[in-house]
Amino acid sequence: MKEQKVKIVNKLGLHARPASLLVQTAMGFSSSINIIKDEAKIDAKSIMGILMLAAACGTELTLQAEGADEETAVNKLAELFNNGFGEKIQ
Repeated sequence: MKEQKVKIVNKLGLHARPASLLVQTAMGFSSSINIIKDEAKIDAKSIMGILMLAAACGTELTLQAEGADEETAVNKLAELFNNGFGEKIQ
């Protein structure tokens, strides 16, 4: 299992567009991928789950993947967070 902490750096947080981008990216991997916020653990391939996190700018999350491509999956998703999903970074 591979885990990595990430922080939301885009100004508007994890709203619909970045959530969609996150799901599209996660769907490209065979590994089981979860996003953890506090006590909530959601499937990174579920747009509704991601939106339910209501994660604003500055929120810290943990990416967790398990499977054949877990390392690549976590690294690629962390890159999306670190780049602010291509949006304005605070």
